[in-house]
Amino acid sequence: MLTIWGRRNSINVQKAMWAVGEVGVPHERIDAGGEFGGLDTPEFAALNPNRRVPVLRDGDTVVWESNAIIRYLAAKYGAGTLWNPDPGARAQADIWMAWTQTMAYREFIDLFWGFVRTPPEQRDMDAMRAANGRLVKHLELLDRHLGGQPYLAGETFTMGDIPVGALLYRYFAMEFDYPSLPNLIAWYARLGERPAYQAHVAIPFPEMWGRLEY
Repeated sequence: MLTIWGRRNSINVQKAMWAVGEVGVPHERIDAGGEFGGLDTPEFAALNPNRRVPVLRDGDTVVWESNAIIRYLAAKYGAGTLWNPDPGARAQADIWMAWTQTMAYREFIDLFWGFVRTPPEQRDMDAMRAANGRLVKHLELLDRHLGGQPYLAGETFTMGDIPVGALLYRYFAMEFDYPSLPNLIAWYARLGERPAYQAHVAIPFPEMWGRLEY
């Protein structure tokens, strides 16, 4: 049985759990981090010296970093579905996993901390508008890419759809003004139909709902 350490409302834990749900492997999730603590113990440090979640243990194998966990699960349990055996085709999924971290996430995290984690009276609205504008440019690129195919790596759902799909759940919850993104919206709706997404990503975050007024 797989064991995952991490709290349910962490985006990185959600990414890992979404992958677990997709491959359908029996698992146990142990609350850790945030209000649950537990990251400063010697036992946890032996699993991940960075003392961060998520962490996965599968028998004698321990994996940390959410995208590494997704790749591990896809390779071991999702061959032919999450994991394409052809290296060239698989790279098309890997590209978008890396893109999410190096491009979209940088702008998103500024918005999330500035809007969700900052009291309204302390928000830097100009900075958030600027970050949203930069993120929208990335989303427009994604929308154009999805104009010719239903999923990021082609005709089927793969590991490449998970990281940005989890990010967009939080982004859309913040209710910014968006340009027309019809291909992205249609793709995101397809993700929303997946049971593993519903179980592990689309969970209530009451503190997130609100609108950035321009």
